[in-house]
Amino acid sequence: MSNVVISGYYGSRNAGDEAMLAAMVEVLTDMNPNINITVISADPEDTKVRHKVHAIGWLDIGHIIGALFKADLLISGGGSLLQNVTSRRSLYYYLFIITLAELMRTPVMLYAQGIGPIQGSFARWVMRIVGNGIKQITVRDKGSLGELAQMKIRRPVIECTSDPVHAIHPVDKNMGRAILTKNNAYGAKPLVGISVREWQDWTHYKAVIARAADQIAQEFDARIIFLPMQFPEDVQTAEMVASMTSCNAVVLQEEYSTKELLSIVGNMDLLIGVRLHALIFAAVMGVPMIGVSYDPKIDRFLESVGESPVGDLENVKYDELISKVRSKWKDKESFTKKNEQLFSDLRHLALRNAELAIELMDNKKKKKQ
Repeated sequence: MSNVVISGYYGSRNAGDEAMLAAMVEVLTDMNPNINITVISADPEDTKVRHKVHAIGWLDIGHIIGALFKADLLISGGGSLLQNVTSRRSLYYYLFIITLAELMRTPVMLYAQGIGPIQGSFARWVMRIVGNGIKQITVRDKGSLGELAQMKIRRPVIECTSDPVHAIHPVDKNMGRAILTKNNAYGAKPLVGISVREWQDWTHYKAVIARAADQIAQEFDARIIFLPMQFPEDVQTAEMVASMTSCNAVVLQEEYSTKELLSIVGNMDLLIGVRLHALIFAAVMGVPMIGVSYDPKIDRFLESVGESPVGDLENVKYDELISKVRSKWKDKESFTKKNEQLFSDLRHLALRNAELAIELMDNKKKKKQ
């Protein structure tokens, strides 16, 4: 039995992070059915039920040390853990967990991380010291490679792969169709999904998206569906944007599993996303997407699939957003064909993350024997 500990932003009801964990668990267990996974989580009970793994609290240092001592590998990731823009403390927490593993001579892998931005000379110095002691680093985009190079992190083996969610299996659309029907959001009309998030109490982007939603509903006779990715915060933001519309947009009010969200997105004709993993779900399910950026990770992901953001939350313009919607609407078949090849490539790269993790665990076990 191989033992792996996974550290990340889990148990906080963020659909994107839970999707990454679901994908990692799915792929690792596919490759090695005799693997014992322990997840460090903000809500261990939720993580146990949701992912069928062992879980320990993120502040339960005693149990974390015990798990790391027994582990053949610590996986840190995926996601944008190593940055200090959204939270300054979290960078040091995740580096602390990595340092604990290194002190116990447990190999560490950064698994499809999105690196940075890391601001401040001290934070970058700490990142360089810890980073150069890691056994294996995979990053999900070329921008993260650039961040590592700027911080002079060179000693570990570094590969550019792709987000773990790209390795998850596409799901049947019937589950999502049932959820949409239950919410009076399914029928003969085409469906356009919108995923929003709160950002610094700004109102400009909300007004632009609301106005665009009304135009889309009228011009394409479409039904507008707001999808929550962070529960319940995104529901509140979606309700705020929906209240600015006149098109009877539907706001999905419940928290959904990764498979349910994938299935819901699969029923969309187009998705407009601020949340990264709403866009990734669209890629997995072959749905045309339009991204509005709030973080370099959005730009980096869109670049990896041959796209670019329509703007950022501060300066997104209604005319540009609608123009992109019209362009996508005319070219849906072309997008689907292009996406099949891109997704195949990204899935292969996402599987590479798990292959490297299994290899590190096997090497650790050989040294024990």
